[in-house]
Amino acid sequence: MPESKKTWDWEITSKTSYWGWSGTELWAYRHLLGSLVRRDFLLNYQQTVLGPIWILLQPLMTLATYVVVFGKLVGVSTGSLPPVLFYFSGIVLWNFFSDSFSGTSNTFRDNAQVFSKVYFPRIIVPMAVTSTQFLRFLIQFAMLLLLIGYYWAFRDLPVPFSVTTLAFPFAIVCIGGIGLGLGLFFSVITAKYRDIGGFVSLGIRLLMYVTPVIYPLKSLPENLRWIVELNPLTPLFELGRLSLLGEGTVTPVQLLYSLTFMIVILSGAMLVFNKQGDKLIDVV
Repeated sequence: MPESKKTWDWEITSKTSYWGWSGTELWAYRHLLGSLVRRDFLLNYQQTVLGPIWILLQPLMTLATYVVVFGKLVGVSTGSLPPVLFYFSGIVLWNFFSDSFSGTSNTFRDNAQVFSKVYFPRIIVPMAVTSTQFLRFLIQFAMLLLLIGYYWAFRDLPVPFSVTTLAFPFAIVCIGGIGLGLGLFFSVITAKYRDIGGFVSLGIRLLMYVTPVIYPLKSLPENLRWIVELNPLTPLFELGRLSLLGEGTVTPVQLLYSLTFMIVILSGAMLVFNKQGDKLIDVV
């Protein structure tokens, strides 16, 4: 009798493809994703005295520095918004982007030992990093809402929430998508050329100065404003402040530009990451 044909849930081969995983496979590894998120979250605060308080202490210390340096000494205008709310909203959004970007850009370098011994969809690791940074963002965002509530209750801040507040999740999704896409792309490059890792760290710091984190877009001279507007993060940061604090300069065309950039960089980076992922194990 002919041998019955065996069926498999999935098959692991030496072939690589641009689409290296399926939704079914990712769902099968959902518990691994949860475990990595929990590990990354706890690992950052092990053997520290203050523990998770660092999630709030770090942006608050940055806020104090910005208020003194840019608010008092340099005199950067924050429009009609209190400097504390203006700077802290920028810090929270920037931390989410920069931590997602820098964390995922070291995927192969930090996990080479695991990747060489155990099979699982490699995309799980950068997804876990971005999810961990999203948890940190939610905690810092809760602090921002408390500050808004304080200024509304005791400092006569007008009610900032309106219909535009509904656009805030759009800004967060695009900021996270751009951070993850850039991180995936540079994770492939830094696996081959370690020196690029130093340029990534430097580039993230420099990118902050062409992103409206410490200044509003409308405060820039018109002949220089286009430089900052080329940055796809600019409309998203302006939208974030507009939706939460009622002040920001953004147009639908600029948002479409940011959305298109996010889709292109994230899709392209995933294709390169999947195609090159298994080949890089012999390099790292």
